[in-house]
Amino acid sequence: MSLLASIIALSLSGAAPAADYRERPPEDEIIYFVLPDRFENDDPKNDRGGLEGDRLQTGYDPTAKGFFHGGDLAGLTKRLDYIEGLGATAIWFAPIFKNKPVQGPKGDESAGYHGYWVTDFTQVDPHFGTNAEFKAFVDAAHKRGMKVYMDIIANHTADVITYKEDAAGGFRYRSLADFPYSRRGGIRGASINSGFSGDHVADLENWKKLTDPAFAYTPVVPKDAERVKVPAWLNDPLYYHNRGNSDWVGESALYGDFSGLDDLATENPHVVQGFIDIYGRWIDEFGIDGFRIDTAKHVNPEFWQAFVPAMLARAKARGIPNFHIFGEVYVDAVDPGALAWYTHAAGLPAVLDFGFARAAIDALSGTKGTGEFARLFDGDALYKGGAGAAQELPTFLGNHDMGRFAMFVKAANPAASEAELLQRVMLGHAMLLTLRGVPTIYYGDEQGFVSDDKDQLARETMFASKVAAYNDNDLIGSAATTATANFDPAHPLYRHIATLSEIRRKTPALMRGATKVRAFSEKPGLLAVSRFDPDTGREVLLAFNTSAAPLSANIAIDMKSAGFTALHGDCPASPAAPGSLHLSLPAFGTIICQAS
Repeated sequence: MSLLASIIALSLSGAAPAADYRERPPEDEIIYFVLPDRFENDDPKNDRGGLEGDRLQTGYDPTAKGFFHGGDLAGLTKRLDYIEGLGATAIWFAPIFKNKPVQGPKGDESAGYHGYWVTDFTQVDPHFGTNAEFKAFVDAAHKRGMKVYMDIIANHTADVITYKEDAAGGFRYRSLADFPYSRRGGIRGASINSGFSGDHVADLENWKKLTDPAFAYTPVVPKDAERVKVPAWLNDPLYYHNRGNSDWVGESALYGDFSGLDDLATENPHVVQGFIDIYGRWIDEFGIDGFRIDTAKHVNPEFWQAFVPAMLARAKARGIPNFHIFGEVYVDAVDPGALAWYTHAAGLPAVLDFGFARAAIDALSGTKGTGEFARLFDGDALYKGGAGAAQELPTFLGNHDMGRFAMFVKAANPAASEAELLQRVMLGHAMLLTLRGVPTIYYGDEQGFVSDDKDQLARETMFASKVAAYNDNDLIGSAATTATANFDPAHPLYRHIATLSEIRRKTPALMRGATKVRAFSEKPGLLAVSRFDPDTGREVLLAFNTSAAPLSANIAIDMKSAGFTALHGDCPASPAAPGSLHLSLPAFGTIICQAS
């Protein structure tokens, strides 16, 4: 039996009993992130979401990258074998709540296939299926011992509210100073909202005095959309900031509409309790295991200070002691301090580790050395809870917003051979699956998907695509294209990830072990890291070569490490001297050595 077949057989035989999955801490997981619309279409009857008309009414156009393609929850359930065989233990998927089907200016419309334009927070979007089908998916995953993480949004809803003024000007952001809550339409306007003490006073009695939402713009809700949002309180403009479009700087990053999306007044205690009720229900009724929080940095910290403890308590009461909450704080740099701030000020237990992604992209593309990882790990002390808390950060190489990891590697190495690109991408996944944090695999990366750019161009379908901009891509490690289905468990990247996932799950040091950087380079070359078993203290040495040439080096090790077993690659059986191990790595090679 092949290694891959053994892994799949072991997984399907119940190696991780369903009864035990609740007990796993977040850092023990391997996450698979997927957009349901782009994964598998098991029920063509729901492709149009029960709507009639052309693509501007139904949102369905499988030939256009910005419209629904047909993937659904039944398809996700159907492909659980594939996801489990890869080694994933948790599935995070883009929002499945009912969305506004289509929005955008005339001639530049797109659909809510991605799930971030919510109108009904209580219902699965009919394009994806039903609440009952979601329950069936969660139950099927749990039966295998796999966790389910929902992608949630509190920052905004779909773009329903418009404004009476400045349509020609693009609804530019209007600030608190120039357009205070106390005047209608500017500091010279009529006095309104008498007695309102400001949005920093989180008291219901204070917020009852905010009765006029036309302090900056006059919000207008189209007649045919006055009751489109669920729960019903979301239809009232009083619960929104109504200050126009964010310019992503300073105050507007919190108060501005996200490209037209209706920005909620998350300072209002009614909004806080409303979202606690909304998302608490999904925990109560479906027993999900975690939340990824979209646009977390665009919400005031006080909201999260109230929301997070409420969700953790709700989960604990439901018998879910290890509920994993992590926020999206998009910081495209190796800047741990900028990320860690949100674990202190906002009380988020974890954030997506954009710093890890940046370090991996730069190191594996050859544009920088491996010292970026040393700087990244030095910053772990900044997180609330220190380096131990950093173990819960979901790490990743690329995603649906920034683009795929292979794209960055290929763009930086336009003359590289197919074999070299595959080696670099495989090395990136070796780092992802062995270094600290919770490895998060972006769907399709295991099939060599490349992407042409970020956003819509990085959201290819796993089932046969009809999008020309996807189908002309040269996939890495395969002669296939996205014009045919790509669920090949024999793909070299799939096999590589499955192998390393199995090693990780069997090696506590790789899931929860402390990190000690042993060697790094300021140019492409060596990165050596020791991780230590949290119970026994036994060392596991990781070594990576990001250069195109083989290398050898003496690596400092624990004085107690008297012998080594190779978990991956060629490891010396014994140290060259107490406290020193001599390693040789091939180009783009990985070695995992476990001390005896």
